[in-house]
Amino acid sequence: MKRIGLVMIGILAAVSVFAANVSFTASAPAAVPNGQSFQLVYTVNAAAKDLRVPAFNAFEVIAGPFTSQSHSVQIINGKSSSETTLRYTYTLLPTKEGTFNIPSASIVVDQDRYQSNALTIKVLPADKSADTSNQSGKDKQTSAPISQQITDDNLFIRPVISRTKVREQEHILLTYKIYARVDLIDIQQVKYPDFKGFFVQEVELPQNKQFALENYDGKNYNTIVLRQYLLYPQSSGTLNIDKLTCNAVIRVKNQAQVRSIFDDFFDSYQEVKKPLSTPALKVSVAALPTPKPTNFSGGVGSFSVKSKINASELKANEAVTITVTISGNGNMKMVKNPELKFPPDFETYEPKVTNSFTNTTSGVSGTKTIEYLAIPRHAGDYDIPATEFSYFDVASQNYKTIIIPAYHLKVGKGSDNGQGGSVSNFTNQEQVRMIASDIRYIDISQFELAAPEDSWIGGWKFWLAYLLPLAIALLALVFFRKQARENADLALMRNKKANSVARKRLKLAEKYLKTDAKKAFYDEVLKALWGYLCDKLSLPLADLNKENVAAQLTAHAVAQADIDKFIRLLDDCEFVRYAPSNDDRATMDHIFKQTLEMIAKLEETIKR
Repeated sequence: MKRIGLVMIGILAAVSVFAANVSFTASAPAAVPNGQSFQLVYTVNAAAKDLRVPAFNAFEVIAGPFTSQSHSVQIINGKSSSETTLRYTYTLLPTKEGTFNIPSASIVVDQDRYQSNALTIKVLPADKSADTSNQSGKDKQTSAPISQQITDDNLFIRPVISRTKVREQEHILLTYKIYARVDLIDIQQVKYPDFKGFFVQEVELPQNKQFALENYDGKNYNTIVLRQYLLYPQSSGTLNIDKLTCNAVIRVKNQAQVRSIFDDFFDSYQEVKKPLSTPALKVSVAALPTPKPTNFSGGVGSFSVKSKINASELKANEAVTITVTISGNGNMKMVKNPELKFPPDFETYEPKVTNSFTNTTSGVSGTKTIEYLAIPRHAGDYDIPATEFSYFDVASQNYKTIIIPAYHLKVGKGSDNGQGGSVSNFTNQEQVRMIASDIRYIDISQFELAAPEDSWIGGWKFWLAYLLPLAIALLALVFFRKQARENADLALMRNKKANSVARKRLKLAEKYLKTDAKKAFYDEVLKALWGYLCDKLSLPLADLNKENVAAQLTAHAVAQADIDKFIRLLDDCEFVRYAPSNDDRATMDHIFKQTLEMIAKLEETIKR
């Protein structure tokens, strides 16, 4: 009986593990054009029965369900495992435009019923360019083929700006989105604007970007977001955003004049490049209202403030910490720290600031935590007065003030009787102990006088003792003045340190290479290349572009072959930052070695 009980427990455990691993999902496109059919697929990873689907409102079932089944077996370390996958496929046709929900379906697996996920599908207007004059009934399941002619209507980049009229320091979301009705395979030589007059924060996008269907100006396009920026205008007036330029690579089918029977089975393609650019944008920035509050923090957005103190009673020479936390959404990185006024008898230190920010499409949000450390040196009762935190609220278009409350401290007599102390950091304190402070007695013991030896005053040793320190001082003065002049010359210091800074970045890139962190690897290689040229050629960041860099390298007698190789390295790395890459480890190794060789060659060629 005991063995039977153990067997039953094992069976129940296996069944519970099996039940926990059952997956039943529904999948369909997020957006479809009206009048174009699509497939809705239900997938379950086990033998199942009794599929019950919801009513497909706004969709007509024109085929299905078609059932397919697959079975796989894995053997790992002598242990075998099997998995069955069952799919139910429906072909649906939208009957009207709008956004519609498909509720969850249910299915039975081993006498238990499981629910799938619900779906939301957006039905876009039918493509105006589609030839629908001869379509009727089920012929409307497929739209007319998209023309492969590369025109400005079939391929373009659109800058989508959230608004063109804002206040100073109020964020703007700028999205660069590619619209394509052709077979787009690559974007090269992208030159972004310098966003002069804006504080810029880039919104992080998923590494594996996917095309999405979107209806724009009466046509349906495959779209993908190239980049997104949060722009914070730093001054009032009209600010300009320059155009973005790039080269698009499109794959087109060869249209041969003479065709053979094999052309129906084997199509040939060629790659065509097309230059693209976006229109320039203008943003009207209004100044913040005047007069501004006395304690205006510079914050523009929506904020809240909390504060706390670690102790209200302590002894002299013990540290007290007041923590102020600013939370919200806005120009968080521009917000000034509130000024707390401690009593004169308190020894204060530079506040410790901890930032935790996230860049989202709604702006920069997060928390800013400021820790104020002070040490009372004498006993007594003290008051730390209240402080105001003022900011401009974008919702109400008015200034708002938050009061940081006052605190009362009761300081008792310290253990060192008020002789003072020191602090090493916010958490560890060590008091200075007075040692050897007593007055020593005069020695009154007997002593004998000795005759003086021959004096060396006036001899060569005497003059050497004077002149040698003087000569050393003069040499030190000349050396340090030379060092000071070189340190003041920022361009010279950047030039000298360009190679070492670039190699430090490449060491970090090598670390990412070993862990197959592709995007981080290419980002560090790109920073090393751009940073080296910026420091070596003393170029401002605003002038960093491939055309200017090529001209500068030519002026420094760099061979054209090396310039072309440098530009290719930049192009390879830049592409990975906005599109997924299939580069393998060998390719990354090759680019890393090429970068090392390129920086070494430029270091030998460019002379200050």
